[in-house]
Amino acid sequence: MITEPDGMRDLVAMREYPVRPPIVLVPKVESPRDIEIVARLLRPVRPDLELCAVIETPRGVEAAAAIAATSPRLRALIFGSADYASALGAQLRWEPLAQARTRVVNAARAAEVEAIDSPTFQLQDLTALRREAILARDLGFSGKIALHPRQVAVINQVFSPDAASLEAARRVVAAGQRSGQGITTVDGVMVGRPFFEASRRLLDEFDPSG
Repeated sequence: MITEPDGMRDLVAMREYPVRPPIVLVPKVESPRDIEIVARLLRPVRPDLELCAVIETPRGVEAAAAIAATSPRLRALIFGSADYASALGAQLRWEPLAQARTRVVNAARAAEVEAIDSPTFQLQDLTALRREAILARDLGFSGKIALHPRQVAVINQVFSPDAASLEAARRVVAAGQRSGQGITTVDGVMVGRPFFEASRRLLDEFDPSG
């Protein structure tokens, strides 16, 4: 933890180190105070520093909403499944940890920061990685940690919409414009404001010209 002696020594070393990273991952964050300490110590030497809070303990999950709203420097909440499962005595599988993941996503989105899922630890099993990445994406995570370069392509593919998804989003946005943001149908599906807003966000991120 950042408030333990080793953590404080790391922060002091970062103040003196000539190469200063643009983003710092703060491990085992359990309260807003953890983020405040890091921001206060590093602000004098890196005023534009961004932080990511790793939520990987029961206390961290309980305080996720308060942590996410702590600082404008906070860029994302990252769910740490291994330490969290160990603390609970739970199995390191998706299903037993789904509730905690949901709380982390909800806390991040409520504070308008990103939510990043835990890595998949089976480095050779790209099928398992794809399955977890799809589940994370569908739950609302905006990305997933990679432990090995071979995992990056799969993660990027899952979290990037394909051409068909972008075209569907364009049709939804166009329908919203025609209906004055009122209820209408697209491809036989009833759509309304939540659909228009989600499609607009997708296009803004992945196809600004659309």
